[in-house]
Amino acid sequence: MPGDTARRTESIELDGSAGVVKARQLVRSLAQEAGLSLVDQTKLVTAASELARNTVVYGGGGRMEAEAAWSNGRSGVRLLFADEGPGIPDVELALTDGWTTGGGMGLGLSGARRLADEFDLDTGEGRGTRVTIVKWAR
Repeated sequence: MPGDTARRTESIELDGSAGVVKARQLVRSLAQEAGLSLVDQTKLVTAASELARNTVVYGGGGRMEAEAAWSNGRSGVRLLFADEGPGIPDVELALTDGWTTGGGMGLGLSGARRLADEFDLDTGEGRGTRVTIVKWAR
C-alpha cells in the first residue's frame, strides 16, 4: 500500500485501572492482527500499559486511540494517549530514566520511548499531554 493509512481505529476511556486493562487487551489484539512477533507484542503492550497508567495517574484520565496501520507495505500499530491534565513542565527531565514525581521507578515515558519504533510527545504546562507511539512488524 502506498503512503500511510489506518485500517481501523478504536478508542478507550482511561479513567481508572479498568481502562488500563482494556487498553492492554486491545493493544495485544491489534499487535497480533498486525503480525508483530511475540517479543514485539510484549514490548508494545508494556509501553501501552505504562502510558495508559501515566494518563490516569498524572493526567487525571483521558483516552487511548489505537489503530492498526500500514506504511510502505509494513503493518503495525499506532497508539495515541491523550489527557487534559497539567502537562509536563520539563520534558527533557521527564524522559530521563529514574525521574518520577509519583514515587514509581521513573521508567514510564523513557521506557515507552525505548520500547516503541516511533515516539512523539506533545505537552506543555496547562495544556495536557499527547503521546503517540508506533510499533512496526519486522
